Formats: sequence, C-alpha cells, structure tokens
Amino acid sequence: MPDDPLSTTFAALADPTRRAILARLARSEATVTELAEPFDVSLPAISRHLKVLERAGLIERGREAQWRPCRLQAGPLREVNEWIARYRAHWEESLDRLDQYLTELQQEKQKDDHHR
Repeated sequence: MPDDPLSTTFAALADPTRRAILARLARSEATVTELAEPFDVSLPAISRHLKVLERAGLIERGREAQWRPCRLQAGPLREVNEWIARYRAHWEESLDRLDQYLTELQQEKQKDDHHR
C-alpha cells in the first residue's frame, strides 16, 4: 500500500467487496461471519479484505470475549470527501457553463424557428 493515507484509502475503496463491507458496517457493527454472508468467498478472503480496510483506518475490530465485532471508522472517508469537494466546485462551474450555453443555443433555435 502507498505511504500517504489518501492513497491507502482510495486503494481500499477500489474493491467492490470492500465497499459493500463498509456499506454493511455503516448500518451496524458485525462479525466476520456476518460480513461474509452475502459473498461467495471464503472467510479467509473476507479476513484479507478486512485487513486492508483496517490498515486504511476504515474499520476497527473490537475484542469482546470470543466475539470480534468490526466497526466503521469514518475519518478516512471524511478526508476523501474533502479531497473530492475541491474538485466538485470545478465540475459544478463547468456544468453551469454548459447549461447556460445549451440554454442560449435553444433560445437561438427558437428565434430562428419563429422567424421562418
């Protein structure tokens, strides 16, 4: 995994199984067995996914007797959101300009159609 936290988070989020695990943990904590239920993969494979998520700081695993619940840790997701937000303004401005241009084209077409 890369050294910077944002790259580590994006690498962890790149896998659809890991994103599905995070979506499940957003509802409530769960055990490895519970997290593995919807997937057609082995428990060791799910454990490997959990290790990637844990290294990225996206989950934490508790220790309650024999039960080791996994919990979502949203801090890294906040950092991703902040990084993306910087570019959101650019795209919104670009889309606003495109919308304005299309509106102008439509108005010109209506004028042309009206003058015919």
